[in-house]
Amino acid sequence: MEEEKLHISSRESSRVICLQVLPSYLLAGLGMVMAGMLLDQAQHWEVFKEISEVFILVPALVGLKGNLEMTLASRLSTAVQATVVGFLAAVAALALGGLTRGRVDLIEAAVLCASSVTTAFIAALSLGLVVVAVIIGSRKMGINPDNVATPIAASLGDVITLSVLAGVSSLLFCYRDMWYLSPVVCIFWLLLIPAWVIMACRSPPVREVLKSGWTPVMLAMIISSIGGLILDNTVSNPNFEGMAVFTPVINGVGGNLVAIQASRMSTYLHYWGVPGSLPLKKGEDCPGPCDTFCSSDVNSQSARVLVLLLVPGHLFFLYTIHLLRGGHTAMTFTFIMCYLSAALLQVVILLYVARLMVRWLWQRGLDPDNFSIPYLTALGDLLGTGFLALSFRLILTHSSSGAGV
Repeated sequence: MEEEKLHISSRESSRVICLQVLPSYLLAGLGMVMAGMLLDQAQHWEVFKEISEVFILVPALVGLKGNLEMTLASRLSTAVQATVVGFLAAVAALALGGLTRGRVDLIEAAVLCASSVTTAFIAALSLGLVVVAVIIGSRKMGINPDNVATPIAASLGDVITLSVLAGVSSLLFCYRDMWYLSPVVCIFWLLLIPAWVIMACRSPPVREVLKSGWTPVMLAMIISSIGGLILDNTVSNPNFEGMAVFTPVINGVGGNLVAIQASRMSTYLHYWGVPGSLPLKKGEDCPGPCDTFCSSDVNSQSARVLVLLLVPGHLFFLYTIHLLRGGHTAMTFTFIMCYLSAALLQVVILLYVARLMVRWLWQRGLDPDNFSIPYLTALGDLLGTGFLALSFRLILTHSSSGAGV
C-alpha cells in the first residue's frame, strides 16, 4: 500500500508539470506585465504624487490574491477578511508614511482608507469567483488545479487590483473637497462586516476558516507593507522611476511559483494523512538546499521545473515590456543580468523557505493550505521589491562610475 501511494503521488513527470504550469505561468506573467504598465502610468497621476502612501498599499492589496486559497471555503469569509485587511493595510501605510515624512493629513488619510477598503473588497470578491471557476474547470478537464489555479487568478488579479485602486483613489481624490465622502465610503464597508460574519458563520467549515485565518493574513499584510515602503521610497526617486513597471512582474512571478510549490506540497501531504500524522524520515524536518532542489522526490522535481521556467519566462516578459515601450529603463545587458539575478535569488529562497515552512506547519498539526501561501507571497513581495531596488542601485552606481571614467 505504501509503494502504491508513493507511485500515485509521484506519477506527474517533469514534462507533465511543465506542460500544465507553462501556459498559466505565461498567462499570469502577461497579466503582471499589464499591471506593471498600469502602475508605470499611474505613478504620474496626481493622487499618486500627492498621496505617495498609495504605493505602500500596492504590495499589500495585490498580495491578497495569495490569500484566496486560504479563504476559498467561502467568498463571504473572503469579504470579511478583505475588508478588515484593506482597512488595516491603509492604517499601516499611514503609519509608515507618517514615520518617514513626519506628518499625516486627515483628508488624505480618509482617501487612503476608503480606497484601500473598497479595492480589497472588490478585488477579493472578483478573484474568489475566478478561483472557484478555474478549479471546477480544471477538474472537469483532468488538469491538476495546483498547477494552474493560482497563476490564472494572478493573471487577472494584479490588473484588477491596481485598476480598482488607481480608479477609486483618483475618484475620491478628485472629490476630496467633499470631506465627508471618503469617511462615509469607509464606514459603509466596515458596517457590512457584521453581516458577512453572521452569514459566513452558518457553515462550520467556513466558520473555522474565519476563526483561524487571521494570523497569516495580518502578518502577510505587515510583511508586504514593508515591501511597499521600499517601493514608495524608491519610485519617488527619479533615478528609480523605472521600478514601477517591473515590480508587479518580479513580485507576481515569484509569488505564483512558490504558491504552486506550496500547494503541491500540501496536496502531497494531505494524500498521506491529516496534519501532524505523517512521520517524517530522519532529516526531513529540516532539509538542506540540496534536498530541496536535487533529490529524487516529487516535490524536488517540481521545484527544479519551476526554477527552469523562471529565466525564459522573465526574458519573455522583459521583451514584452520592451515591445510595449514600458518603463523608463533601457534593456541593456547589465540591467537584464541584474534583473534575472534578483529574480532567480528571490525564487530560490522562496522555494527553500516553502519546503521548510510547509513541513514545519504540517508537523505541528496545522494545514499548510491555510497558513503557508500568505506568508510566502508576502515574503516574495518583500524580497522581490528589495532585490529589484538593489539591482537599480547597482546599475546606477555602475553608470555613475562609468560616466566618471
